[in-house]
Amino acid sequence: MTTQSHQQTLQQRRAGHAFKKVEDATKTKSAKEYGSLVRGLPAMIQTDGIGATLAFLKAKGKEQHLSAYGHLDDWLGQDDQFGFKADLLEWLLTQPTPVYRQVANEAIAYLLWLKRFAEAKGLEASS
Repeated sequence: MTTQSHQQTLQQRRAGHAFKKVEDATKTKSAKEYGSLVRGLPAMIQTDGIGATLAFLKAKGKEQHLSAYGHLDDWLGQDDQFGFKADLLEWLLTQPTPVYRQVANEAIAYLLWLKRFAEAKGLEASS
């Protein structure tokens, strides 16, 4: 029973954090591109891995890519998550495989909330 309660609390915290970040993203010039980007990130992590996905976001350097990276960095770096103080990618590359997998799983769980809220706000670049 305690585990389920903790899980619901974690889900609620993920949702609240993601909602605020998507609200912030709606105020930028690249809001539509941000929405399109976050829609594909969970699949990218599953296909390419969390390290490659984070490197992609940093390398692109566009506003929407840096925003998505920053949102992940902010969520995953919280004390009640992984609590790192360095840059997410730099920190991740020093972690053992089990932590690397935990980070990937938590990133996907968080990104699903970003994706849901971005879709609800209609943030998607037109084709």
